[in-house]
Amino acid sequence: MPESVSTPSAVVHEALRLLLAKDMAGFAGLWAEQGSIEFPFAPPGYPTEVIGRAAIADYLRGYPEMADIQSIDPPTVHVTADPDIVVVEFSVDGVAVRTGRPYRLRYIAVITVRAGEIAHYRDYWSPLAAAEALGGAEGLADFGASVVRG
Repeated sequence: MPESVSTPSAVVHEALRLLLAKDMAGFAGLWAEQGSIEFPFAPPGYPTEVIGRAAIADYLRGYPEMADIQSIDPPTVHVTADPDIVVVEFSVDGVAVRTGRPYRLRYIAVITVRAGEIAHYRDYWSPLAAAEALGGAEGLADFGASVVRG
């Protein structure tokens, strides 16, 4: 990883840049080898946690075929008392590929960065908003299954 992408804030900005560029391999490459992503609000049938860079890369592989992210609002990055942890608020705007519906979601993420890599990413997103864009609970389940299958 480039030297300039070492602080938690810099990693967040790089992650969002890669997400917007639909570079899922690059996005997953920001995780530590044993890093994880956790989904506290995951609906039934959706993964609650994905552990390991390779598993995260597999999880994210099919994301652009499901959600065409076209813009990301500038994030608000909150620095915490722990220099390795930031809380990030951001919104994405795009289109749910299968339904053609607007895909506008707001996120809050708690991200731990160590040695310039994401060690843990706790993703607070709204399954209800995602389901609405993706065509209901069945569309959300299909999305979860698709990104898990890659």
